[in-house]
Amino acid sequence: MLTRKQSELLEFIHKRVQADGVPPSFDEMKEALSLRSKSGIHRLITALEERGFIRRLAHRARAIEIVKIPDAIISNAGFSPRVIQGDRPQKPLGAMTVEPISALELPVMGRIAAGTPIEAISEVSHHVAVPGSMLTARVQHYALEVRGDSMIEAGINDGDIVVIREQTTADNGDIVVALVDGQEATLKRFRRKGSMIALEAANPAYETRVLPENKVRIQGRLVGLIRNY
Repeated sequence: MLTRKQSELLEFIHKRVQADGVPPSFDEMKEALSLRSKSGIHRLITALEERGFIRRLAHRARAIEIVKIPDAIISNAGFSPRVIQGDRPQKPLGAMTVEPISALELPVMGRIAAGTPIEAISEVSHHVAVPGSMLTARVQHYALEVRGDSMIEAGINDGDIVVIREQTTADNGDIVVALVDGQEATLKRFRRKGSMIALEAANPAYETRVLPENKVRIQGRLVGLIRNY
């Protein structure tokens, strides 16, 4: 049986997931339950997880998966719960309906700019909410902030956030994150020409770079773009 605060928190998370597609932040939970600190929210989240009502997904901010909901909360809410930010196959939760992923928060791993290999970016600058339609289940994704205008004719502007699916191979025409000589990360269109790799800009002001394939390592493929106006 849940305590009153545990039940209130679970119901609040459930309602926010249904309304917004993503769970609330810890600050929002703290305010909703009129708690003085986030440590109380951490204790409630841990208790809900231990009792099997939610599941936290590792290495992802605000990644809370609702596993089950008490009948009283379902009756109060007036709608069926769904799993948010999950990367597992759907599975029935008793009589409840589980819907596909609708949103996920990805880490923005920094700016993609010359001289900064992805591996060297050790701190996440912030997170961005990404529609589930951009993502592939059970595959890692990350986001990068674009600096420069070399891909402007592909609709990618300076300051845009690009969503990248981690992979080490690419097909001709894919826009990829390529690591050149283990040092320079760049966002370009990929073309294979025999044993050479062409990294094409989408701006006539920039030349196509043609490099031996052993100088280029693919770190991911562009699958989405987020722009703030």
